[in-house]
Amino acid sequence: MAFMGSLDQGTSSTRFIVFDETGSIVGQHQLEHRQILPQAGWVEHDASEIWQRTQEVIKGALANAGILANQLAGIGITNQRETTVIWDRESGRPLSNAIVWQDTRTQEFLSSLTDEVK
Repeated sequence: MAFMGSLDQGTSSTRFIVFDETGSIVGQHQLEHRQILPQAGWVEHDASEIWQRTQEVIKGALANAGILANQLAGIGITNQRETTVIWDRESGRPLSNAIVWQDTRTQEFLSSLTDEVK
């Protein structure tokens, strides 16, 4: 029997769901991650924490479903909109926290660009 996986990396948590051939959920696992608020209007996530949570939820959901990773026919992935992170090419590590889509630190700059276009 083939299975499908769904990875949902959201704003407050990461979850992985395993579906069987009929579309029924046969396993799932979800973990929250920290919201980092360095100052008013700024919202960040620790990209390394998200990567760790991603690995944990996949392993947890597979164990919950009682299957091995090689039994997955494919994986669908969703993410949290326009959240941005820069990774170091050499080390594979993030260079800073991810800037979350809710962050407003560039609002003034973006407003000035909009004014220039008008």
